[in-house]
Amino acid sequence: MRVIPILLAALYLSGCTTMEIGERNFIRPNKDAVARLDAQALLPGLRVSDEEIVTEDGAALRGVMAQREGAGVTVLYFGGNAFQLDRHGAALLPLLASCGAGVAVFDYRGYGRSSGAPTVATMAADAVRAYDHVSARSAGRVIVHGQSLGSFMAAHVVRQRPQASGLVLEATSTNVQDWAEANVPWYARPFLRIEIEKSLRDADNVVAVSGYRGPSLVLAGEHDRITPPALGQQVYAALPGPAKQWLVAPGAGHNTIFGHKDVMPAYCKLTGVLMRA
Repeated sequence: MRVIPILLAALYLSGCTTMEIGERNFIRPNKDAVARLDAQALLPGLRVSDEEIVTEDGAALRGVMAQREGAGVTVLYFGGNAFQLDRHGAALLPLLASCGAGVAVFDYRGYGRSSGAPTVATMAADAVRAYDHVSARSAGRVIVHGQSLGSFMAAHVVRQRPQASGLVLEATSTNVQDWAEANVPWYARPFLRIEIEKSLRDADNVVAVSGYRGPSLVLAGEHDRITPPALGQQVYAALPGPAKQWLVAPGAGHNTIFGHKDVMPAYCKLTGVLMRA
């Protein structure tokens, strides 16, 4: 989510005092040709399969699922707004599997391997479809992990499926209004009015997680200028469950949180607790 600096530049050049933020600022479908990822080579010892979910409106959500014998836990991952399995999976998949869990990752509709045209509503519904698919295909528990834009997908899933075994929110925010205001320099705030498109106003992670009582881990980057840690901390505070953890990765930016040396032990502790449960 790197839209604010661009919009501010346009604001200053045009002399406007109203900034309109809509879905087009967050959802950028990417079908660029990328070499197909060999997930099996990246995850030796796991049983890797190509997966497809066909939605009621004809979109095909495609991804991979890697199951580990006897693991009992699968991590379902939702990436940020530029995420593409074949482009980013080589670095991501081994990290997701490094704590001993199985892994499931799908491209959003309109991105990478998946077809269809994305909107906030269809992406949220697709996230629940992906959860149901993975739950049915895996023998054990499912942890939902979302990064940046994906954190809204993950939070929506646990709102709709509170039986999810675990929740990880990485580089998350409360809602679009708070995020936009946090990214506007203090000196511009008196002269700027922010208008959020209705479909985005309904996305609120504080509301979404307020009924989830399962184990959770909220991760922030100390130097994240896109989703400041203070926003993630508000989401953490809204989680009512007793088994929750807040962790700020020292020196990390927006996209360098997962894999950080201080983050992975906490991540593995969460998956390990569920595997032993």
